[in-house]
Amino acid sequence: MKRVLITGAAGFLGSHLCDRFLKDGYQVVGMDNLITGDLKNIEHLFASEHFEFYHHDVSKFIHVPGKLDFVLHFASPASPIDYLKIPIQTLKVGSLGIHNCLGLAKDKKARLLIASTSEVYGDPTVHPQTESYWGNVNPVGPRGVYDEAKRFQEAITMAYHTFHGLETRIVRIFNTYGPRMRLNDGRVLPAFIGQALRGEDLTVFGDGSQTRSFCYVDDLIEGIVRLLHSDYSGPVNIGNPDEITISEFAEEIIKLTGTQQKVIYKPLPTDDPKQRRPDISLAKSLLGWEPKVSRSEGLKITYDYFKSLTEDELNKVEHKDFTRFIK
Repeated sequence: MKRVLITGAAGFLGSHLCDRFLKDGYQVVGMDNLITGDLKNIEHLFASEHFEFYHHDVSKFIHVPGKLDFVLHFASPASPIDYLKIPIQTLKVGSLGIHNCLGLAKDKKARLLIASTSEVYGDPTVHPQTESYWGNVNPVGPRGVYDEAKRFQEAITMAYHTFHGLETRIVRIFNTYGPRMRLNDGRVLPAFIGQALRGEDLTVFGDGSQTRSFCYVDDLIEGIVRLLHSDYSGPVNIGNPDEITISEFAEEIIKLTGTQQKVIYKPLPTDDPKQRRPDISLAKSLLGWEPKVSRSEGLKITYDYFKSLTEDELNKVEHKDFTRFIK
């Protein structure tokens, strides 16, 4: 059996990747320090003889006994609330963490895929965003800890590819949604659904004209798997090019949930991107990939997931003590 290590395994995307690789017949090693991940996302996997879990911080030396065929580095805070609370940890997992993963992959002669992000484009001056665009990022702004960590990840990954001949893949992930997202992580979709379910007005930051493009998680995972098995080492956008304004999206959520909330407006956060839409021409030609799940279909599945949460989970506010992780 092929064996894959997935860092950030207890997170939103990491847990779905664990599901997919087990389904595809792999031996899966999950790794997570559980700062933002949740064992609840992978507890259904512990009964499998083909799944093992390491409670470990990838910013520290990584040891995994036995062979590895693939390493997928998905460990990182990914929401504004998280990386603004733990900026040092975000930078460490994007620098020390990727360095450790690259060293492990080199030692095991494994292929490594990193989870980069559309945030490497910053507040883009090119629209839609193509892989050849270098971005418009403020390195000292509040989002810089996440944006620059991901940009560094890409740079060191490519350096290992060119200098050591390591097989590497880079996926630039655009806004993704689906079951297992956290309601209170600051991202727009779970924030809107959480507010609707709690009977609160929906909060739009700015005038609502800024745009996003939302990709359902199953589509994203399929794109990642295809990229992993491709022969292409450069970055590839994976996302849904169906663009919508935040105001329009808020109205969609109100219609979906059948609630009567209003939309209220608050000031736009610093460096918040005005536009976000992937150009997926490369993914189409290289991988034969494009999203299949419509936004209406994906939102229905996601809403049903959030409706299934208990009242305590629905009203949960994150109160984790992050200070002990910051050095």
